[in-house]
Amino acid sequence: MEYTNICKHSLRVYYEDTDMGGIVYYANYLKFIERGRSEWVRKIGLNQREMKAEGFVFAVRRIEADYLSSARLDDELIVETEIIKVTAARLVMEQSVKKSDDVLFQAKVTIACVNEAGRPVRLPMQLFKLLH
Repeated sequence: MEYTNICKHSLRVYYEDTDMGGIVYYANYLKFIERGRSEWVRKIGLNQREMKAEGFVFAVRRIEADYLSSARLDDELIVETEIIKVTAARLVMEQSVKKSDDVLFQAKVTIACVNEAGRPVRLPMQLFKLLH
């Protein structure tokens, strides 16, 4: 695994992401940052299918979000994901959606590592060591 503190993921706004006015529907920002987290996991070398087979997955426990400006149809956006805190069973990330240098959306997301029953479990040791 290769650790990187900030992961950038680019995406384009499609018609399906917008409301009737051509503005990104607010709930889609949550989908955009989910993609950013998935890309971060992939970038550091974790395989989510293997994690699930080993009996654990990541689940969003808490999110604080600020909608600052609107993205529109056909905009090119960058989702930035940064790990700001690691505990035995949780990751706290700051994520933003940007158009050029303008921050359109930002969120602080707490991710818990849980087992198949949905109960909290420790992060895999390999991941915990990588992040410290």
